[in-house]
Amino acid sequence: MSIFKKNKSEFNKEWYKKHHEWHELHHKNHEHLHQTHKIRRKHRNEFKLCHRYLIWLRPMAFFINIFIIYLIFKVVGIKSITIFFAAIFTAKEIAHLYIYWRLEKRIIKPIESLKTGVGQIAKGNYQIRIKKEVYNEIGILIDEFNEMVEKLEQGEKLKKEYEENRKTLIANISHDLKTPITSINGYVEAILDGVADSPDTINRYLKTIHSNIDYINRLIDDLFLFSKLDMQKVDFKFERVKIKPFMQDIVEEFTFVLGEKNINFSFIDRIEKELEVNIDGKRIYQTIRNIIGNAVKYGHEENLAISIELEDEADLVRINISDNGPGIAEDKLPFVFDRFYRIDTERTKDLMSTGLGLAIAKEMVEAHGGRISVWSSLSKGSTFRVELPVAI
Repeated sequence: MSIFKKNKSEFNKEWYKKHHEWHELHHKNHEHLHQTHKIRRKHRNEFKLCHRYLIWLRPMAFFINIFIIYLIFKVVGIKSITIFFAAIFTAKEIAHLYIYWRLEKRIIKPIESLKTGVGQIAKGNYQIRIKKEVYNEIGILIDEFNEMVEKLEQGEKLKKEYEENRKTLIANISHDLKTPITSINGYVEAILDGVADSPDTINRYLKTIHSNIDYINRLIDDLFLFSKLDMQKVDFKFERVKIKPFMQDIVEEFTFVLGEKNINFSFIDRIEKELEVNIDGKRIYQTIRNIIGNAVKYGHEENLAISIELEDEADLVRINISDNGPGIAEDKLPFVFDRFYRIDTERTKDLMSTGLGLAIAKEMVEAHGGRISVWSSLSKGSTFRVELPVAI
């Protein structure tokens, strides 16, 4: 979203926010590094100990033994040398056994566990975890391995969900396209066959055909827009717009559209003075249309009411879109803006959207430097709030 224009004030706020986040991350990394150094100071470096033993200790021990044997030979004689050799050999074997035991316990076995873990990952098993039993460099490596596997498991889970949702989306789109096309084909055939024998009937058929074509166009627009958002190739045309006339035009259109569906629609303007916002009017219109379409899609068959409230606070303009529909369960609220997420798994009565509407709305609003939120109660309806910064 680097293409979005921001004024100086917004840029400074964003810069301070990013600077604070960077400072916090730097502090956490510093603490993590400090803890790592404490672990390394507390637990000896197994590799260095073994390396020093092999490089220095054994050669030194050899020369020291030779020197001691020479002294004993000069002073006490052959028998004492034999006893000394037996003692040295025994002590050496005990030392070797101890070192090999430590090597096997603290290095060889953990490395074998890591090797087994890597093999399981290669086979696609992301549930593998390695038990940490040592607190040296191998132990740190095991921690990082387990953390990596956990991220891989989460990524694989998200990938499967994403692919499953894509398949569901394709099936839904096929259904959504087939339904209006079948309807259009039926009405056209009726007109051509002379079934519609009066101007009023023909006019009604044509209106239905026009409505279905309009729906198909909206569906294609959403899919095209979604694909561009997915590739981050949406071009925004920002301009300073007076929010009150802009919303009046939108309200006028939806008053007519929702009135034909016998949906009670109202608009309240609580802004006293004229305010300007820096927006792409077409994209904000799409955002509002998607939210209203979602309300119609999940709303009651009868007595559905939708309202828009325009208000301002500090340097923000708020557009509250409310309905008296069935509401959204609390456990589903955090996901309503996710791509491909559907509140219901069944097809609904009035398909005005693709299941992408709220995801598109969120990305559109955030592209304008604003934010979108929702609160809802079951059986009492939902309210979506779009907040846009006032142009300075």
